[in-house]
Amino acid sequence: MKLGNLTEDAFARLVRAAFDIALLLDNDGVIEDVSARKADVLALDCQTWVGRTWLSTVTSESRVKVQEMLAASQGADEDLRWRQVNHAMSKGSDLPVQYAVLKLDDQGRFLALGRDMESIAALQRRLIETQQSIERDYLRLRHIETKYRILFETGNEAVLLVDGLSFRVLDANSSAQVFVKDNHKKLVGRDVTECFEPAYRDEIQSLLRMAHATGRIEMCRARFVGASGDCTVSASVFRQESGPHFLVRLLPHGIVARPTSAADQQLLFSEALEHSPDGFVSTDRAGVIKSANAELMTMLGVTALSQLYGQPLENWLVRGGVDWGVLLTNLRSQTVVKDFATELRVMAGSTIAVEISALTLNTDQAYYAFYIRDVERTRVKETPVAGASMVSSVAELSKLVGRMPMRDIVGETVDMIEKMCIQSALELTRNNRASAAEMLGLSRQSLYVKLRRFEMVSDMEVSSIH
Repeated sequence: MKLGNLTEDAFARLVRAAFDIALLLDNDGVIEDVSARKADVLALDCQTWVGRTWLSTVTSESRVKVQEMLAASQGADEDLRWRQVNHAMSKGSDLPVQYAVLKLDDQGRFLALGRDMESIAALQRRLIETQQSIERDYLRLRHIETKYRILFETGNEAVLLVDGLSFRVLDANSSAQVFVKDNHKKLVGRDVTECFEPAYRDEIQSLLRMAHATGRIEMCRARFVGASGDCTVSASVFRQESGPHFLVRLLPHGIVARPTSAADQQLLFSEALEHSPDGFVSTDRAGVIKSANAELMTMLGVTALSQLYGQPLENWLVRGGVDWGVLLTNLRSQTVVKDFATELRVMAGSTIAVEISALTLNTDQAYYAFYIRDVERTRVKETPVAGASMVSSVAELSKLVGRMPMRDIVGETVDMIEKMCIQSALELTRNNRASAAEMLGLSRQSLYVKLRRFEMVSDMEVSSIH
């Protein structure tokens, strides 16, 4: 390429445009001038390098490379040899720069031309991090595969892994091979329906289709080829990248109906609690919900446990902290609470009347179990009858008919009901008048006025709140 005689200014612009950094060196490797154009390179404060040796600007492991490049440039070899050296930065990691050295004239001056390699170094770091992440994932998958094989082969149940599209058996454990009388006849690779007697093959196909359609565990009764008796077949579906797969379990007929082990009993107990006609919820010591059954979610109008998990139970009580305080006080003193009447706030914004029974669970950490019964319909039916004590009071009031105007009789009834409500609130809150006032929807001053009217508190206590 013939460029003609370039001026010094044109040559400087050419170098600045083509390279990220250029160093003009004398015969001893001392920097006479510096040209830089990238922000990363300018962050090195390379203009202060003038008068310093090139060796003093690089890290210790790069000094040998600098010496080799300076020595090679003094020879007759005109091929450029690019070498990567690192410049130490005041903040962050070192800046990698790829240099080539040119001899300028017979006076021994050199021109070191550099390219910023930070972007390539960042890609290299990302590549290393990605490789390490892949290695960790691969090791984790190997551990999972090992655990899977151990569980798969050591289980007492016969298990088949079936492809959801072709119905071919992909894997089978040793317990499943026991069902095959001819041990030389392998299960893997066969159509799963061919593993059963012809009379049951349509039933097996229907079972798999039903499991695929519903996503639930489906069960049927079938007979394996060559077996002397029927077995219980259960199928559940799951998805992998290649599509749906079935996990088919084979149990001798009748085993499912006889849960004798502690684990089976625990499973039955958990299932009974989950499908209980009464609501159930467990909380920790702070009242934060940890689990709930389907009936409670139906009461509150929530669609998933995640809408309840981690929330305080008092958020769903109409009287909030007052009711929670009463429940907590009784649980700590008696460990059991029965038939505590309150109301729950549901998702739609309405309220329902409930009765709560609770107990303290004896575990390593304090947990509380709450059994919640919907009494909304019962309360509506029992509204005309307030209780045994109410009946006797009404009977006494009925004797006043004809002796007093009806308006005065009604006033006596209202006073009697107010007094009974206040007494019940004080009993529930263990004489905590602030909580009782909140439970009754009264201010503390109004409660004390009523207490004084019914002679349930002294005048001195009433005057103390003013």
